[in-house]
Order: sequence, then C-alpha cells, then structure tokens
Amino acid sequence: MAVSIKDIAERAGVSPSTVSRALNDHPRISRRTRERIRRLAKEMGYSPSAIARSLVAKRTFTIGLVISFISDPFLAQVVRGVEEAAIDNGYSVFLCSSYGDPTREMAVVETFRERRADGIIVTTSRVDSLYAPLLDKFKIPIVLINCREYAYSVSTDNLHGGQLATEHLLELGHTRIGYISSEEGGRTNLDRLEGYKMALRRYGIAFDQSLVSAGDGKVEGGKEGMKRLLALPCPPTAVFCYNDMTAIGAAAALREAGLRVPEDMSLVGFDDIDLAPYLNPPLTTVRQPRYELGRSAMEMLLALLAGEAVTNVLLQGELIVRESSRPPSYLRWMDSDKGGDKGDK
Repeated sequence: MAVSIKDIAERAGVSPSTVSRALNDHPRISRRTRERIRRLAKEMGYSPSAIARSLVAKRTFTIGLVISFISDPFLAQVVRGVEEAAIDNGYSVFLCSSYGDPTREMAVVETFRERRADGIIVTTSRVDSLYAPLLDKFKIPIVLINCREYAYSVSTDNLHGGQLATEHLLELGHTRIGYISSEEGGRTNLDRLEGYKMALRRYGIAFDQSLVSAGDGKVEGGKEGMKRLLALPCPPTAVFCYNDMTAIGAAAALREAGLRVPEDMSLVGFDDIDLAPYLNPPLTTVRQPRYELGRSAMEMLLALLAGEAVTNVLLQGELIVRESSRPPSYLRWMDSDKGGDKGDK
C-alpha cells in the first residue's frame, strides 16, 4: 500500500500540512524540520502523487510533442533533446505522429490541449501558418521546430545550409548542379532551395529550373527525382538533395542506371542522420544540430511557461565532407593528363 503524507505526519508527530510544506520547500518550515521529514519520507518509501502535484501547481507537468513520422531517422535526436530537457525540469513528454497529414496534425494538437498539456512542441509542421491564431484560442504556449517565421520557433539556418552544400560542389568544380526538393518540406525546402540559388549567383551561374526535380523527402521520392534528372538531355554532374533520405533514394536510382557515386555523379544530403557515415560511399551532408534543436525548443517552452520573453533561435548547420562528393570526371581527367590521379582514367 502506498505511503501517504498522512502516514509520514503520524510517524513524525506533525500535521499533514507541515509534511506537505516541508516536502515543497515552504519557507515557513525550518531547515531542520524539512530535513527530518524528507529523511523519514525516503525511509518510508514515499512517492509524491503527480495528480496532487498538478492540483497544487495548477499544471499537469506534461508536454505534447508532435512529430511527422516516428520512423524518420532525423527525429530521433530531436526527440531525445526534448525529453532530456523536460525530465531535467520535472516534465513528462507525450509523443504523437501526424504522418505528414495537416488535418491529423491539428487534431493531435487539439487532443493535447484537451488533455491539459502545459505546452506543445511541433516538428516539421505542415500548417505552420495556422498556429499564430491558435495561441489566443488555446491559452498555452506552442513552439515549432524548423518554422522560422512563426513567433516561437527553433530552427536550423536552412538558407545557410543550402549555400554550404551547393558551394561545396561549386568549389569542387561542378557547374551543372541539380537539386531534388521536397514538395512536403514547406518553408524548410524553400529556404534550402533559395540557399542553392544564392550559391549559384555568387559563382556567376544562372539558375536552371530544369535542374530542380520534385521529391517528397523520402527514399522513393529521391529515387524518382534522380530518374527525372538523368532523363535530361544534359544531366547534372552533382546533386544536392533536400535531406539524407532523398540522397539514399537518389543513389539507388544511379545504381539502377549503372552509374557510380561519386565517380559519375556527386551527391550531397542534409541532416547527417546516424546512417550517413555508413552508406556506401559515406554521404557528404549538412549536419543539423538535431539534439540542440529539441533541447532548445523545450527550453523555450519552459521560458514561455514561466512568463519570460523569448526570441526565436536560429542554429547553424555544419558541412560534413565524406566520400560521396568529388570533382567532376572531366576535371579529374584534365588533372590526370597533367600527371595527377592516374587511377581515375
């Protein structure tokens, strides 16, 4: 049978209210009494009631976390960051998937509100423009991850990340560079595409719409996107992919076409999922600070719950160069003629 505050009070010879105050660090209880009661509570195996704590604090100490797909490898470290920051501050996290469906996403958010979650965090929202009016309706804070135009958001600088990826390929000597986008990527996709365009302009290369091929952020979309690029009269020599899953699909399409990465085409992804270093060849990619995204989102939510003013957080990505990118073959042949790498002939 669970030990109650009343049981501790009887053993300590004090009132239940004194025990409650001692366990909650009330300033009217002396340090000596607090220590004695806490020691006694521990000896008796007392475990505080979450329900009672919620009634006293008028909070449930729960956070709702909405993700797109539980199978998405990008999200594992984001969720870990949210959970660890929540646990450190006495909160529990309820997780639910939207499956990329805007209607389901809003239904999940509404369910969290009905269950009296103290706040909500949403990753990769498909309907970020709807959240501003919800703040007044719900009366609880909502933080979005990777939706930088929303009032309370934590994002990777996708514009800068798109530049990093494209400039890496340009510096290798590629001038015809494709981009496999994600039609479901929303603002994130647009920012990465704009970063791609900015890098091209910086190097004096005109943007070619035919080199942008639609994907869906998943392996199959990357595969189909690469097939369309390969069908062009003059295919690209390198491709920047919306994310690493897209790059995995693109590599599969190249293999089916009898082409090799990076000998025949260089690939660059985005995210640096845990699998990226173990692909064949290991994938060059832009690393998102995934754990920091999740932790920062939870810390922002805690600040909002405390009534503090917050500003949007923009985290920088990092280019991770591996073996899936190299100079285009015609440059390697030129180097070989000058006495360079003979093995590439």
